[in-house]
Amino acid sequence: MSRVVFVLTPQVHLLDLAGPAQVFGTADGYELAYVAEATPVPTWQGVALHADRDWPELTPDDLVLVPGWRSGYGAFASATLQRLAAHHAAGGTVASVCAGADALGRAGLLDGRRCTTHHDLQDRLARSYPAATVVRDVLYVSDDRVVTSAGIASGIDLALHLVALRHGPAAAARVAREMVVYARRNGDEQQASAMLRHRAHLSDVVHRVQDRIDADFAAPLPLTDLATAAGVSERTLTRLFTAATGRTPLRYQQVLRVERAEYLIGHGSTVEAAAHAVGFTDARMLRRLRARP
Repeated sequence: MSRVVFVLTPQVHLLDLAGPAQVFGTADGYELAYVAEATPVPTWQGVALHADRDWPELTPDDLVLVPGWRSGYGAFASATLQRLAAHHAAGGTVASVCAGADALGRAGLLDGRRCTTHHDLQDRLARSYPAATVVRDVLYVSDDRVVTSAGIASGIDLALHLVALRHGPAAAARVAREMVVYARRNGDEQQASAMLRHRAHLSDVVHRVQDRIDADFAAPLPLTDLATAAGVSERTLTRLFTAATGRTPLRYQQVLRVERAEYLIGHGSTVEAAAHAVGFTDARMLRRLRARP
């Protein structure tokens, strides 16, 4: 996702836009662009925004993101909706925050996929797009390069999740620290980044070890070395880590490896190549771990 294109509609919510923009603007290697059918774009909070009417050239590595708007106001012309669908059809990722899921639905991108939106809008989304599966009361859902999130601040969680998938959990953690945001909010258990999913605890020792694993999860990380770096015994580390995360350090590392491998496979890599890329000697272990519930 070398470029992130935000598609704006009148009465867009500032935080729906600013949260993800801050994440990608803080991360390395992203160029941000803002497009709208007319400019300036009035926001629900009263600040007018400038956006380009012409879209940049897109590649499959780029992300198109639709921020949400005040319910009952947002609307896009068919040409914009066709652009969203065309970008996904070309191999790109399309995402939304809050009411932005409606635009993805109108573009046909929710049919046959899991999705979510703000809790106040979930019933409406389900009625409007019966071919979609609306997942309720989660922060975000990712399904075949269509990524939807709940309301307002969940756009930050979605953006951190995408940065973690693209660049690894350590890069997303660095962005979160720079933004001084709580980077440990749980999302959907099967869809959220492990970096977020297993950080809802207060153990400094375990956070330090997770930072070490996050930064180099494809490398061999013996328990002895992790315990020494944390200043505790192997037995104590295993006990603290399991109590805080529900997993041993090894299992946590495996979760990160499998999550990264799933991303690579979803973007065209073979299972064998993905297994080697995340540190497995061959694909057998990866296949076994992917088959786990």
